[in-house]
Amino acid sequence: MNHRHALLALAIGASLALSACKREPTATPDAAQPVATAGAPADETADAFVARVNAELKAMYPELTAAQWLSSTYINDDSQLLAAKANEKFLTSLNSWIEQSKKFEGQQMSPETARAITLLKLGTAMPAPKDPARLSELTRIATKMEGMYGAGTYCKAAGDSQSCRQLGELEEVLAKSRDYDAQLDAWQGWHTIARPMREDYTRFVELVNEGSRELGYANTGEMWRAGYDMSPVELAAETDRLWGQVKPLYEQLHCYARTRLEAQYPGRGSVDGLLPAHLMGNMWQQDWGNLWDVLAPYGEQQAGSLDVGGALQRQYQSVLNDHLARENALIDTDRRVEVVRKAQLEHAQQMTRQAEEFYTSLGMPALPESYWQKTQFIKPRDRDVVCHASAWDMNMGGEDGKSPDVRTKMCIKPNEEDFFTIYHELGHVYYYLAYNNLPPLFQGGAHDGFHEAIGDTIELAMTPAYLKSIGLVGDQQPSQEALINAQMRMALAKVAFMPFGLMIDRWRWGVFDGSITPENYNTAWWDLKAKYQGVAPATARGEDFFDAGAKYHVPGNTPYTRYFLSHVLQFQFYKALCDAAGHQGPLYECTFAGNKAGGGKFWAMLSRGNSQPWQQTMKELTGTEQMDASAVLEYFSPLQEWLRQQNEGRSCGWQAPAAAAAADPAPAKGAAPGNG
Repeated sequence: MNHRHALLALAIGASLALSACKREPTATPDAAQPVATAGAPADETADAFVARVNAELKAMYPELTAAQWLSSTYINDDSQLLAAKANEKFLTSLNSWIEQSKKFEGQQMSPETARAITLLKLGTAMPAPKDPARLSELTRIATKMEGMYGAGTYCKAAGDSQSCRQLGELEEVLAKSRDYDAQLDAWQGWHTIARPMREDYTRFVELVNEGSRELGYANTGEMWRAGYDMSPVELAAETDRLWGQVKPLYEQLHCYARTRLEAQYPGRGSVDGLLPAHLMGNMWQQDWGNLWDVLAPYGEQQAGSLDVGGALQRQYQSVLNDHLARENALIDTDRRVEVVRKAQLEHAQQMTRQAEEFYTSLGMPALPESYWQKTQFIKPRDRDVVCHASAWDMNMGGEDGKSPDVRTKMCIKPNEEDFFTIYHELGHVYYYLAYNNLPPLFQGGAHDGFHEAIGDTIELAMTPAYLKSIGLVGDQQPSQEALINAQMRMALAKVAFMPFGLMIDRWRWGVFDGSITPENYNTAWWDLKAKYQGVAPATARGEDFFDAGAKYHVPGNTPYTRYFLSHVLQFQFYKALCDAAGHQGPLYECTFAGNKAGGGKFWAMLSRGNSQPWQQTMKELTGTEQMDASAVLEYFSPLQEWLRQQNEGRSCGWQAPAAAAAADPAPAKGAAPGNG
C-alpha cells in the first residue's frame, strides 16, 4: 500500500512538524537585558517573540500552502514559479526568526517558550542558506524536482505518444501482470524519469547542508535526527534497536516470498538469493500486498475470501451502471467519458466517507464541508498532478472564525491499496483537527512518526470482522487457515515495509555526511536495499542511473525515518486502544471501531500536538515512554510460527554485497553544540 508515502501538508519540507531535543533553559546574570535584533523590537521578551512568530506564521501559512497545492494539482512552469517564490518567502522568514531567537539564548524562560524556540530552529526539513541567491536557488531546485517527479512519463517508443505511461499505469502492471518481461519493462521505465534529477539533487544536497551548518549542525542528516527529543546519536541507535526486534520476522517472510517467487518464475524468481525488484508488486518493494495471488497461504475454499479489491470493483461497477442507466442508449464517446468520470468521483467519495465513518464512530467530528469541496479525489484528465497521496492543513485551524481548511490529495482507484490509504490519510487530517487550537509552533505530531502512525493504527483495527461489517468481505471461516491468511495480508503491508522504512534515510544520512558521494549514489542505494530489504535489480544499474530519485520522498525531500517509527508506534497505539476498549483475547482479533472510550483516549493524545516531549505524550496513552516493537511480535506471533514451519529445511537469509556495510553511514559522535 502506498499509504506510507503520505506526507504532512508541505511536500518539500516547509512544515513545522518536527519535534525537538530536550534542552533546559539556564539563567544568566544579564538575562533581563535583551539585545536588539533586526526586525524585532529591542525590548521584546522571549514570550512576546514566540507569540509574534506564531501570529506571523499563521498569517502567512495559507499563502504558502495555496501555492504548494497549486503546484501539486496544476503542474506547469507558472505554478512551480509561484510555489518556489512562496517557499523562498517562507524560508527567508524562518531564517529571520531563527536569527532573532538567538538573543534569547541562555535566558530564563518558561519550558513552553523554550520548547517553541527549539521547534522553530528545527522547523523545516529543507534548511536554507542565509545568502538570498542560494536560498532562491534551493527553492527553485526543490520545486523543479517535485514537478519532474509529478510529470514523470515513460514512453516506450520515441515519438509514439500512445506508448507513454505515467506512474499509476506502470504500477498497475506491477500489481496485476505476472508477465516477467512486462513487469521488468514497467519497472525500468519508471526509473528513467529520475535520471535527469541527479545533477539537481547533488546541488540540492550542497545547499541544504550549507543551511544546516549555519544552524549549528554538521549536516542535514544530523539536523533531521535532532528532532526527536533525544540526541541524533540516540535516535540512530534507537532505530537500530527497534529493527533488531523485528528483523527475524522479516527474514522469515523474505524466505517464504522467495520460495513462492522461485516457483512462479523458475530460474528467475531470485537474484543470488535476493528478491527481484520488479517482481514484488510495488515499484519500490515496500509493500508486497499486490502479490497476494502468489503469496496467499491458503485458497478461498479453505479460508474464505479477503478480496477487498474485488468487492470495491463491484461497488464501482454498480455506481457506473446506475449512471449509465440514466443516459440515452446511444450515448456518444465524449458523453460516456463524462459519465465514467462522474462514477469514478462518486465512488471515490463513497470510499472516503466509509473511512470518515470509522473516525466518527470513535467520537471524532465529521470532516468540514470544505473538505468535500476542495479535496482532489481522482486524477484530472486535463493536466499533470502529483498523484502521490498526501494530507493537507491549509490554514492551521482557520482565521476570523473560519472553519479549518483540511484536504487530501489522491488519485483514488477502486482497489484495496487506495482504500486503506484513505484511512491513513484521514489519520493526518484528524490529527490536524485535534491540535488546530494550539499555537502554530505546537501544531505537529508528538514526533513525525506519530503523525504517520495515526491512520495506520486505524488500519490495524480493520480486521476481517470489520471488513465484513461494511460489506467488503464475506463470512470468514474460524480456522487456522483463515487466521494465517489474515495475518499474511497484514504482514505483506506492515512487516515487508520496515526495512525499506530504514534504508531511505540511511542512504540520505550518508549522502548528507559525505560518506556517499555523487559518484556512487546508485551503487550505495542498491547496496543498502540489498542489506536491509534483501532486494536486487534483475539487470545492472550503474551510475548512469539515479534510482533513488524514482521514489517521491527523495526529490520531495521528505524525511523517511518517520515511516519506520510509525510502524512500531502503530502497534503500540493499537494495543493501548484495544486495552482501553476492554478487548479480551488475542491482539490480532481486536477492532475498536465504534468504541468511544478508546476514541476518547486517542483524541486526547492527538490534541497534545507537539506541545510536550513525545515521551510524555506516549506515556499518557500507552503507559510507557519508550518505543518498543514487542507489540508487533505479539500481533504476528501465529504467522511467525507458521513461517518457521514453512521455511524449515530451507536455506534462508541472503548475502548482501560487501560494500553495503561501508555504504551504511554511522552518525557522527555527539550532537551539534546546544542541540543535544
